[in-house]
Amino acid sequence: MSGLSLGGCATSSAGSSPMDARAQAPAAPKAGAYSPIQDKPPERDEPTMTTDERLKLRNELIAARDRQPKAAKVQKAPAQAEPAKP
Repeated sequence: MSGLSLGGCATSSAGSSPMDARAQAPAAPKAGAYSPIQDKPPERDEPTMTTDERLKLRNELIAARDRQPKAAKVQKAPAQAEPAKP
């Protein structure tokens, strides 16, 4: 019985070696969807955003942040009403 249980773990060694397994392994893909890690994009000649664009965006984000608490209070107001008594 023990011979049968070990038979499942044993592999056939006839005509195969570790070197043969490497030769039969599929080759790595040539080109992928992503660039290799060491390939960096070229340095930019001009900044991505001008100073005026950064200032405008900063002010828009600050204004949006300041509107958030007001909008949250408006949404909470109906939910805070007292429930009707049965």
